[in-house]
Parts: sequence; structure tokens; C-alpha cells
Amino acid sequence: MTLASIQNLDAHYATSGGRYHALDGVGLDIEPGQIVGIVGESGCGKSTLASVLSLNPKPSLRIESGTMTIAGTEVDLADIKSHRDLRGGTVALLPQGALNALNPTRRIGALAHDILAVGEPRIKRAESLARTAARLDELDLPERVLGAYPHQLSGGMRQRVVTALATLRNPRLLVADEPSSALDVSSQRLLVNLLRRLVADGLVDAIVFISHDVALLSELADRIAVMYAGQVVEEAPTRSLVDAPRHPYSKALLASVLVPEPAMRSRRLTGIPGSPPDLLARIAGCPFEPRCTAALEPCRTTRPPLVGADTTLSACWLHAETEETANVR
Repeated sequence: MTLASIQNLDAHYATSGGRYHALDGVGLDIEPGQIVGIVGESGCGKSTLASVLSLNPKPSLRIESGTMTIAGTEVDLADIKSHRDLRGGTVALLPQGALNALNPTRRIGALAHDILAVGEPRIKRAESLARTAARLDELDLPERVLGAYPHQLSGGMRQRVVTALATLRNPRLLVADEPSSALDVSSQRLLVNLLRRLVADGLVDAIVFISHDVALLSELADRIAVMYAGQVVEEAPTRSLVDAPRHPYSKALLASVLVPEPAMRSRRLTGIPGSPPDLLARIAGCPFEPRCTAALEPCRTTRPPLVGADTTLSACWLHAETEETANVR
């Protein structure tokens, strides 16, 4: 049974220049036991999708259409108050900005107790501190962190503390929005190992991991969805995507970054020509067409469907003309 599903999600930000179409017909299914990576250039809609999935949309975001279910519950995306009961236990957000995520006037132990008390009102402070200390230890943090204020910790320590707090209630779905960007290599490894263990031990049913780091996702994720201009343009098992990307944007993205794969170590890095499109206007055709070296005539005027066989899907007319298995998301 699918743990979480988003279908045909359209959302925009209201700006002085008009509607900025951050998400355009996005669909994504997340199965139990999976770590799903989402990758793409800055501004492609990754973090916006994370905010919707975690039920923490920014006030300026307006959801135009789409449906969402989590753990068998159909979520009313327009009813913000109804999201409160699902946050923390059913779905939780692991944010990137660790300092902004922590109350500077509260000690870490007090914050942890408040988080656990939401789901377990009768929990004793000693028990909440013990559980938090155990989770901190998994991230190589000493118990004394419980008595510290956020400003007394380094940036890497704060990010690991936020990771511990976000997973304290063992949510069914954990949405991690670029949590590794502020971490050094050793701290990043601890985070990756913890997230894997949470899923393997059944403490978290599934994880959506947002990142611009393809190399990290190639080690962590079971599946990867590639986003461009507010759309999912390719979705595939990690090995398939890294070894044989189908969409021209996925190929260009992988060619522009270092990935620790034997077959790719000898490749010369190349940039992606041009710039992402202006999302203040709806895009009729393929959003990557102006930068694509393999564009066809339909690419300029008609949006390609997300098609493929089995679990490998791509939104490209190169494949849509020969494959008939359309994804209706």
C-alpha cells in the first residue's frame, strides 16, 4: 500500500510581478520502506514540494489544485488547521536552516520534551530526556547537549540536533529538505547512516530527501525524482537513473556534477547551457526545450507526458512517441 501520494499538484507564489508557478502538475508516490530522493537546480520547486509534503507550506504559497494522501488519510490541502494533527507523528519536516528551526531562548532538552509531549501528554521529563539523549548519541552528540542553548552549538551540531528532534516521534513519513548542506563529511555520514537505520528498523516508514547533491543521493536513495521548472521530468530507481538517465535534463545534470561511480570518474564535467525558464508564465511545451540539444518540434508547443515501463518514467517526447504507458499523475 502506498504510504503517501501527491497527484496533479499545482501551486504558485503571489509576487509583485504576478503568479510564480512553483509546482506544475507534480505527481509523486512514496512506498513504505523507501528513501526517495528529489534533485534539481535551485528554483526547480524541490523545497516547495517538501513544504507541501510536510504540511508546512509558506503563507505566500497558494495551492491551486491537486490531491494528497498520507498513511491512508486524504489531506485537505486548503484546511491548514487540519494539518496540525498530522504534523510530528504522521509526517515531519527535517529543515535545512538549523538555527532558524530552534527557539534561541529554550534549552535543547526543553524543546525535546515539548515535542514528545504533543503526542504523549503524560510523558515524564526524565523519560523524554532519556529518549532524546539516545537519539543524540546515534548522531555522535554528547548528553550535555540537552542543557545547551542553540547559540552554544556549532552549525554542524545544530543541524544534527534538529535531525534528532525531527525524528523523536518516529513519524511515518520524514521529509528532509537539504539537511546535509551545512554538515562536514563525517557529520553527513552520521546523518545518512541514521536515516537508513530509521527506515530499516521501522521507526520511520519512508523518507523523502531533497538535495542538489546527486552523489549523496546515489548512496542514500532507493529512487530519485528529477525536478525541473516545477515539474517532475524523470523518476527511476537510483541505479537506473545514475547509470542510464533518460531525460535530456537528467543527462545534463549528471554530466555537470561529480558522482563517485567507477563508470563516471573519467568523464569530463560539462555545464548546462542557458538558464531555467521564467516561471511567472505557464509553459506550454517542455520547459527544458530552450536548453535541449535533442528537442523535437512538439517540445515547443505541447507538454510531454510522463511515460515509461515499470518503475522508470520520463517526460520527454523522445520517449513519448514510442511508449504508450502514460503516467496519469
